[in-house]
Amino acid sequence: MSRAVYIGTAGWSVPREHGAMFPDTGTHLQRYAAQLSAVEINSSFYRPHQPQTYRRWAESVPSTFRFSVKIPKLITHVQRLQNCEALLDEFLAQCTQLGDKLGCLLIQLPPSLAYDAEVAAGFFRMLRQRYEGSVVLEPRHETWRAANGLLIEQRIARVAADPSPITGGGVASGWSGVRYWRLHGSPRIYYSDYELSRLQVLAAQIQASVRAGAETWCVFDNTAGGFATGNALSLQALLKPSV
Repeated sequence: MSRAVYIGTAGWSVPREHGAMFPDTGTHLQRYAAQLSAVEINSSFYRPHQPQTYRRWAESVPSTFRFSVKIPKLITHVQRLQNCEALLDEFLAQCTQLGDKLGCLLIQLPPSLAYDAEVAAGFFRMLRQRYEGSVVLEPRHETWRAANGLLIEQRIARVAADPSPITGGGVASGWSGVRYWRLHGSPRIYYSDYELSRLQVLAAQIQASVRAGAETWCVFDNTAGGFATGNALSLQALLKPSV
């Protein structure tokens, strides 16, 4: 399988227990990128980063490495996708300094944000007027199950999240050109480890996604207990014979 598969964690820390798997020298990001193919930048959700910071990150990783960048909470949680043109322009001016190493934008919505077709369509149209690359959505209100048609129209994939408060939210949907698994840890969110049997199932799903021709991502967000890095390395090892 030659299609792109991007595996990584939320943030690029290298836990001590996995340090031997990574180079001894370089920045944390350089060490991380020597072993894993992608990272999810969550800090952009909380605060802006200078354009030169994104450029520096891009310059420090291999040509095949990709970043997924989380859209700011000022857009998703404060403005709730409305009246946010200036905020979106500011964010894109920053993160697009990653150049061709910007692989994906992640939109994570608050649990309180119900699906409003007019608001959602307006926001996605505004985004697509400014950005043509891969976009994935992680909604957390049950009503977003009705958005599938709009997501396909706007070429936006819905994240396969674990756990997900949405019925069927553990299955990727929306636009099929991108498939993005986001593993938060279960049963204890952010803390639980994923057993080998679960990673083997996940590897099979990823292989199917690649065979279908989709750009395929898997990000482990179970970082609080230190398991994300080990899970990402294990999944990558399971996939090596076929990707």
